[in-house]
Amino acid sequence: MQKYNTNNERIKRKYLRFLKQAKGQNEASIDAVAKAVARFESYNKYKDFKAFHFEQAIGFKKHLANQTHHKTGQPLSLATLNSTARHLKAFIEWLSQQTGYKSRISYTDAEYFNLLGKETRTAKAKRRKTVATLEQIKHVISVMPTCSLVERRNRALVAFTLLTGARDSAIASMKVKHIDFDADTVYQDAREVKTKFSKTFTTCFAPVGDEIRNIVFEWVECLRDECLFGNDAPLFPKTKMGLDDDHNFKVLGLLDQHWRNTSGIRKIFKDAFTMAGLPSFNPHSFRDTLTRLGQNICQTPEEFKAWSQNFGHDEVMTTFNSYGEVPESRQSEIFKQFKEPRKVINQSADEIAEAVFRKLDERI
Repeated sequence: MQKYNTNNERIKRKYLRFLKQAKGQNEASIDAVAKAVARFESYNKYKDFKAFHFEQAIGFKKHLANQTHHKTGQPLSLATLNSTARHLKAFIEWLSQQTGYKSRISYTDAEYFNLLGKETRTAKAKRRKTVATLEQIKHVISVMPTCSLVERRNRALVAFTLLTGARDSAIASMKVKHIDFDADTVYQDAREVKTKFSKTFTTCFAPVGDEIRNIVFEWVECLRDECLFGNDAPLFPKTKMGLDDDHNFKVLGLLDQHWRNTSGIRKIFKDAFTMAGLPSFNPHSFRDTLTRLGQNICQTPEEFKAWSQNFGHDEVMTTFNSYGEVPESRQSEIFKQFKEPRKVINQSADEIAEAVFRKLDERI
């Protein structure tokens, strides 16, 4: 059976190039789109896209709902169904505007990839987050071994993530020169560091304790003095592997190279939490921990704005929406406080309006 269609391959290549060059999407997003289109092609027996009919979209949704995950054997989640259908809808909408296709495909036919309203709402519903506490993370760091150079790197890696809240992709590509202990900052230069949306910004060290900062400081000193690495060396170098006398693979030290991806970093985190006897938390979850810390210690809108910018966010609401969920225990405490007598601050409508206009003027 034919496993590809020449015309389809040509137009798919054009679409993926459009997503990368015109829309600026990253490789992970483009891979997800390519996977969704491949699923539809397989279901449709590789018919030419020019023969697309809305009944194919309806049939594909039913087909996808009956599929199982290749690892777990469980039915695909509504989130997977929704993202796959969303990618295909965007593809068909684009296709309907292309020469050779727009006379055959109606733009509105793409709407048939939509899931039912209740399915879409369920797919987009946020799951309850479990976030590591600052005390848990500090405990993990305190029990991590430091006998070898690699173990010291691993401990410094977890400490640095807590100190900065940097994304794992940025950490994997960061260099020694990007960290400044005089200013207690990290310069996430998008020309060299893989930041989200290729944004350049400066991150200040979070107030998580001098012991965390010192671990990272000592690690950088080790790189310079013991490993003789320069400023352009990776901040967290890749592990050097080799063969021992029995021809078995073993850790030999560190290479003056960056990790190719973040899988090594994620494994370090998983092993560290497991060793400490705690549930595993990935590097990205530390941003939730730091956001909750910020909610507790920031006392003015300006302070939380600075805290938000430290994550690389332009808008404070991005921080709130992504990481600012109030834990249920804290929610209960807040509502208990509502029952107590509170000092009422009287503020007239004119004062409120004046404050709003003043804020608008600042943004112009």
